[in-house]
Amino acid sequence: MEHNEIATDLPSNYEALKKSANRASNWRERLEAVEELGQWNSKQTIDVLMHRMVNDTVYSVQEAAYRKLQELGEEVQEPARRKGELIKGATKIMVRVKKSLPPDHTFEAFKEKLQKMRLDVYDAYEGDKGDDFDRWLETTWASLSVR
Repeated sequence: MEHNEIATDLPSNYEALKKSANRASNWRERLEAVEELGQWNSKQTIDVLMHRMVNDTVYSVQEAAYRKLQELGEEVQEPARRKGELIKGATKIMVRVKKSLPPDHTFEAFKEKLQKMRLDVYDAYEGDKGDDFDRWLETTWASLSVR
């Protein structure tokens, strides 16, 4: 198959790709699945790509799905970057994590516990913030009230 050629049937690993595209706690895996699914022009792959474009918590995954849908000839509108919390209640979740640690805990301890307790939250923000993630998380951690 030529690099720019689009297949119209389903990839043999479609079910695995669909699972990967919907894996909540791994934005990199979702992104890879979107890139691969975007090489197949079928109702099923387009449905998965549409879902990712509209519903993903990580903007880069939404953007990739949008790009792939355009390449497949779909008329789609570029997704808008979400404002506020990516995951409903994320601030409350982070407060709970902070409260669960000793009062003199380090940022690293908080980061580790958040990743262990709520990988979905950690992963969504890591994917959204990119290189600024650590700085953002540390600022957020420092501002969380545990009264």
